[in-house]
Amino acid sequence: MERKNRFSVSDRFEFLQGLVTEFQDTDNEESKEQVLANLANFAYDPSNMESLRMLQVTDLFLDMLTEENDNFVEFGIGGLCNLSMERESRDQILQSGGVPLVISCLSSNRDETVLSAITTLMNLTTAASRAETTDSAVVQCMLRFSLTENPRLRNLASVFLQDYCTQEQVDRAREGMQGQNQSVVGIPLPKD
Repeated sequence: MERKNRFSVSDRFEFLQGLVTEFQDTDNEESKEQVLANLANFAYDPSNMESLRMLQVTDLFLDMLTEENDNFVEFGIGGLCNLSMERESRDQILQSGGVPLVISCLSSNRDETVLSAITTLMNLTTAASRAETTDSAVVQCMLRFSLTENPRLRNLASVFLQDYCTQEQVDRAREGMQGQNQSVVGIPLPKD
């Protein structure tokens, strides 16, 4: 028996719009975190994509990547990771100049933020964006992550290197790292 979706498109839109409004209207950080977490979870469901695009949730998530609050960053990159699986949302992130913001999340001290950033970079990689998503600094970062004790991070970085980078890129990044400490330190944070 086929199960019908219990929310109509307009009900879904109104509900998501209510979450976005709540985020914008509240000054309470904990409430904002909860709303962001909910929006990130709703971004996993393809039936929400059109509503989330109309509500400019992609831009909201991108804006969170520059926040001081680590939870905002984690939920923002988590939401982008979920949205980036869908082509129109991926293209919107790319057109909004989101790649450098995603790359900046690689230097987070939170595993979930870094894992979401790597996965988002994978999802954002197209023929047109490959030069940016597999920039030498990103490849060097993935090489460092591939040496970490954390199996999730090590494995995901290895998949990135194997599936998204050419051998020439990897070799060039290794040469650029010669003499550097091979510990996982992330990539340098942008200077103000």
